[in-house]
Amino acid sequence: GSIILALGVFGLAFSLTAQFFASRASLGFGTNLRRDLYSHINTFSYSELDKFSTTSLITRLTSDVNQAQQAVAMFIRLVLRAPFIAVGAIVMAMLIDLKLSLIFVAAALVIAVLLAIIMLTTMPKYKDVQSKLDDVSRLTKENLSGARVVRAFGAEEREKRIFDNAAQSLSQTSIKVSAVSALLNPLTYSVLNLAVIAILYFGGKSVYMGNLTQGEIIALVNYMTQILNALIVFANLLVTFTKASASAARINEVFDVTSSMQEGSGATMDESAPAIEMNDVSFAYAQNGDPFLKNVNLTVQKGDSVGILGGTGSGKTTLVSLMSRLYDATSGEVKIYGENVKNYTNAQLRQIFGVAPQKAVLFEGSVKDNLLWANENATDEDIENALETSQSAEFVNALKEGLDTQISQGGKNLSGGQRQRLTIARALVSNPDILILDDSSSALDFATDAKLRKALSHLRLEKGLTTVVVSQRATSIKYCDVIVVLDEGKIVGIGTHDELIKSCDVYKEICFSQNKGEENK
Repeated sequence: GSIILALGVFGLAFSLTAQFFASRASLGFGTNLRRDLYSHINTFSYSELDKFSTTSLITRLTSDVNQAQQAVAMFIRLVLRAPFIAVGAIVMAMLIDLKLSLIFVAAALVIAVLLAIIMLTTMPKYKDVQSKLDDVSRLTKENLSGARVVRAFGAEEREKRIFDNAAQSLSQTSIKVSAVSALLNPLTYSVLNLAVIAILYFGGKSVYMGNLTQGEIIALVNYMTQILNALIVFANLLVTFTKASASAARINEVFDVTSSMQEGSGATMDESAPAIEMNDVSFAYAQNGDPFLKNVNLTVQKGDSVGILGGTGSGKTTLVSLMSRLYDATSGEVKIYGENVKNYTNAQLRQIFGVAPQKAVLFEGSVKDNLLWANENATDEDIENALETSQSAEFVNALKEGLDTQISQGGKNLSGGQRQRLTIARALVSNPDILILDDSSSALDFATDAKLRKALSHLRLEKGLTTVVVSQRATSIKYCDVIVVLDEGKIVGIGTHDELIKSCDVYKEICFSQNKGEENK
């Protein structure tokens, strides 16, 4: 009795140890996989990011990685144990009676076929489940981020219907695949119970004929029970592995995408060369698609202010994205200070360019934390100068905690104009050589916009800062040294305001329509 008790204690100790290391290994695997996936996503250029939706990447980083992590945990805990139990039971059955043991083998083969059929049936369906989960996540994100718009248009019921349809689709797909997976246990039990009946029937005959004893029949039934338990565990594992396989395929889809942009080895700026040169540059978003920008030729001298104007979809944001190498040109060459932009390291480009994007994005944290994104080593003087130039100093100083004021997620506790001014300040904190403002003053009133232009003009004269301003307002770029007019991906005019009013119909039409709108006000 003491030996059995000791074996039980040892079994418990080894089981707890195995559970501990299995949990540690699976959690380590999940952490490393999630970190590597996140790091890989961060190497993507805009072109690669366009291939996946934000919600899809989030689902792959969370739900899909969790499925893979769970499969690893189950593998370590059970997969290594179940085959030994099943094979051992079959071997012991063979030692008792070779003919009756064939029933074990036949049952195992039938179950293996059933498992293979169910696995092949459910694997693509589990991938559909994860895809539909992407849709539900996307709708949730859109509805929450656009809650004000939904309420402003009274579209709550419409959004509820759309979300309900997506949720129902996810539910129905999940039910279908779960129904198929649920067949595993009853089918496994049925096959093994039939095998037990066969053993009792043929074993009973052997006992009657004196070839086997009753104890041996009981042993065979016990071995069959051991196999039953092992195969049930294996069947449940198969469901987990099928889910994990679908998730792994989705994760690998991300890993299989490599960045089309290879980081340069480094280049030395030629201060005497133009700040920006674009020679016969064309760009298409889709591979082998129609060019979105066509044969762009542009030269920007150091210290110049360049305004870019055009209608919606004319290619303004794409043009400045090519300058700072957020995209690579499909054809042609982009040069920064005499060197091909592809030769610079990413760190060099981020030092050369300060970018205030079209959408003002701020992160949860203090005002100062957001400004230090551009330059972690920025001094208090750098921050103060950036705030003054961007016309942010007045409202930041008026905040109760000043630079230590906490910004909520997405900067929702700030107005649109305040967010835009802080993104401009963030771009200036790094003391860039070239500043790109991508329609980043659209929420500013005319007086503040004028003050911003004046401050940037002083900065250009003082430090030789090159500024590239994308704007919907002709008044915002009217006094730039050079104005570039885009229409349907082509440059249709380059010059000063006075020159373009005389020579460029598109520019003239934009100015006329905006001036007329102001007069009507």
